[in-house]
Amino acid sequence: MPRGPGPRSSSPVVGEPFLAQLRTLYDEVSVLTGGFGCDASTDCCRFGVTGREPYPTAVEVALLERGVRARGGLPRRRTLPVADERRCALLSDEGRCLVYEARPFGCRTFFCERARGPAGEGVRDLPRRDIQDVARRIADLSARAVPEDPGPRPLSRVTATWDAKRR
Repeated sequence: MPRGPGPRSSSPVVGEPFLAQLRTLYDEVSVLTGGFGCDASTDCCRFGVTGREPYPTAVEVALLERGVRARGGLPRRRTLPVADERRCALLSDEGRCLVYEARPFGCRTFFCERARGPAGEGVRDLPRRDIQDVARRIADLSARAVPEDPGPRPLSRVTATWDAKRR
């Protein structure tokens, strides 16, 4: 699959200690959401379908950029997206996240109504208060890492800037 160049940094440089703290917070989210999943429909990666999309913070964007650079950049699409679906630029043509380990909090915690836990629980059974606490801690971490950052932004806007710089 031909690839374009990696993203040129669209956010300030974030040091490894902050990225390590972010990974630790992501590990906490994994424990809180452990066992929950869906049938891998990728509807959550089609922002026009769900009407929602992740809003990563600056520290999350830095980790995403690192993940995209590590894989050699964003791929050139072999298939044209359906206009109304607004497919995530990080979703491969095969329906897999290109940077799964670096995916932002919003991707890690979005579960559609089809999602089920290990004992058949539904999304209403997720520990929302604990998950929201981790979200606040990620926002605080990002504010410490990049104090001048204006805050979370739509993932589609982040990836669009990378795509535009590739052309």
